[in-house]
Order: sequence, then C-alpha cells, then structure tokens
Amino acid sequence: MAGDLDRDTMQRAYARWAPIYDAVCGPVFEKGRRAATAAAMQAGGRILEVGVGTGLSFGDYDASTEIYGIDLSEPMIAKARDRMASGAFPHVRDVRVMDAHDLDFPDSFFDCVVAQFLITLVERPERVLDEMARVVKPGGEIILVNHLYSERGLAAAIERWFSRHAHTFGLRPEFPFQRLQDWAAGSGRAQVIERRRVAPMGVYTLVRFRRLAEGEQAWAPAASMSA
Repeated sequence: MAGDLDRDTMQRAYARWAPIYDAVCGPVFEKGRRAATAAAMQAGGRILEVGVGTGLSFGDYDASTEIYGIDLSEPMIAKARDRMASGAFPHVRDVRVMDAHDLDFPDSFFDCVVAQFLITLVERPERVLDEMARVVKPGGEIILVNHLYSERGLAAAIERWFSRHAHTFGLRPEFPFQRLQDWAAGSGRAQVIERRRVAPMGVYTLVRFRRLAEGEQAWAPAASMSA
C-alpha cells in the first residue's frame, strides 16, 4: 500500500482544482454528496462539513440546520464565501480555512460532522477522525462518503496500478474500509453504525459512526452491514 499523502501535495492539488472543481467534480460526486447530506439532515442540528470545498453542498441543507465548513484550500474557501455572499444560504453560518488535523472548535460542539471525499486524502486520517470525534457531541454522528479500496478482483488490481501515479493529483485510491473500522475499535470513542454502497453503481461507500459517551461500550450490530 502506498504511503499517506502530505499537506503540501494536497494544497497544490486543490489550488489547481479550485477553478474547475464545480464543473468537473460536481456531477461526478453528486450522488455521494447527496447521500451524505441526507444522512446529516437526519442527524440535524449544528453540522460541520470538513473539506467543504467550494460549498457545493450548501443547497442540500435547509433552515433546520446550522452549517459550518472548513477546508485547507484558500482558493476553495474563497469560492464558498462567494456562495455565502449570494444570500441564498442563510443556514450556512461560517466557513474557514482550517487544517482538519487540528480543528479550532470546542469539544462536543457539533451534532454531526460530515466529510465528503476527504478521509482518503488527508495526511493522517486517524488524527482527523480523532478530531471529528472530539468536536461532535456524544450520541452525535460522523458521516463519511468516499470511494474505498476494492480489496479483491479486477477493480483492486486496477486501483493498485493507479495508486502509483495518483498521489501527484491529490488522490489515494488504495484506502480500505478496514482502516476506518480499526480506528473506531481502537479509539473507543465511536462505533460504525452503517456502511452501505451509494446507488446507482455502488462506486462510493457511505459510512456512519455514532459518537460514544464516556464509558459507553460499543454494541454488536444485530445484522451485518452491506458492503
């Protein structure tokens, strides 16, 4: 498995992506994005989007929520601020340039934390997950949507080949679900409560974690989750 990405690679990659992100990536990621925001709307309340990008998801939320967004890329946040300035999204309270490895928010501040197509890209995914767990309230949710590594078959062989060249473009295609599961089990702060493929083609996977209260034990799922 190739090594983790570094911050400088990500900043350079997304500075290049920012001018064309909405046109190129918006349609590609739409199904996954809307699956994540729909799950976040079910959780409701104060929601943090980690890796908010240009703010494409602002219109997926409504006035029942308070949306905060952060992104490492200044060009991406500049576009998100332009969206906010339109006045069309009063439920979006603030967007900031911020490193997901060190969130500048108090403990237990959010009801839900969402990260769309982000966790496979950050330099230290487990550190970012730790920070998400810190800022979400006990009983709240962490919601991820991403393409996760195919562990067998032709797709896995293609992804292993692609991973040799992908990091230059700010991509890490060789990230398995097991890494998320291991984090949850090892941290003692969260439990995987849902894992499902996103229609129509199942290219993306939605993963939901529930933030455990202090001293609370994870429960065994009643049935296996769809992979």
